[in-house]
Amino acid sequence: MMVRKDNRPRGIHWLALAVLVLVWGSSFILIKRGLIAFSSADVGALRIAISFMVLSPLLLTHLRKVPRRKLIYFVIAGIIGNGLPPFLFAIAQTVIDSYMAGVLNSLTPLFTLLIGVMFFGIRTRWVNAVGVAIGLAGAIGLMHAANGSEINNMWYGLFAVAAAVCYAINMNLIKRYLSEFSALTITSVVFMFIGIPALVYLFTWSDMVPVLANHPQGWESLGYITILAVVGTAVAMIIHNWLIKQTTALFTSTVTYLMPVVSIAWGIADGEAFFLLYMFWIVIILAGVYLTNKRLNRKNPQRLSPVKAL
Repeated sequence: MMVRKDNRPRGIHWLALAVLVLVWGSSFILIKRGLIAFSSADVGALRIAISFMVLSPLLLTHLRKVPRRKLIYFVIAGIIGNGLPPFLFAIAQTVIDSYMAGVLNSLTPLFTLLIGVMFFGIRTRWVNAVGVAIGLAGAIGLMHAANGSEINNMWYGLFAVAAAVCYAINMNLIKRYLSEFSALTITSVVFMFIGIPALVYLFTWSDMVPVLANHPQGWESLGYITILAVVGTAVAMIIHNWLIKQTTALFTSTVTYLMPVVSIAWGIADGEAFFLLYMFWIVIILAGVYLTNKRLNRKNPQRLSPVKAL
């Protein structure tokens, strides 16, 4: 498959970014609904298992396209980018609010840049680094404003931060080692490696069956997790992986700057407090997004050097 040499984002890429913002920004309220009946481990496993079942019809076709020497990268991408984050976010949201998880997820671009520069040989310009810093500062300000002067069990927020690190590693990994494959191939194959263990867990050690049989909101919670898995994981990951290959890992990671806007909107609908001060920090976040994607001149338009697949 041909990989675009010109990684500059175009209209279709901004549209895909907007779809990801809306879908993934809604993920945190769906996780919250799933946690009403299920444990954090069950929510994470259900999300992975359902996504795997949705993608399984594509598996045989796309698995044939993957050389054996590349399978290790699919395994790593599956575990780090798709296996750990569902559990980490679910654990975090047993204590912190849903919008807080969305805000902490906006750390992903910072880690994407740092990991890319440190381990993947990516070059960046000062204006992009400033944009990441401003966007991160806006996210921190929004988080502090939402919590007031008291940090409510923010140790659990570290689980969300760890998930952001996982996403950042995965973005760089796909850009470096898997960019020759289609988004459908990447998504369907990586879920094979994590979906089967998730199914084994659900039908052996989890409380899924007793919860569905006895909890009054068990099936309702399962419905929310199913929406999260089908739309927020399976479909969105296809768009996400395509976007990484078409543009840059850093451009794709800016989706997490905008996700707090959606997650806070859901928080308001769910009775969580929102103040006008939040708008100030949202504007700061958007300014960071602009600078992160700003090009200094037309002769050298890319922020990040294109990374070739092995």
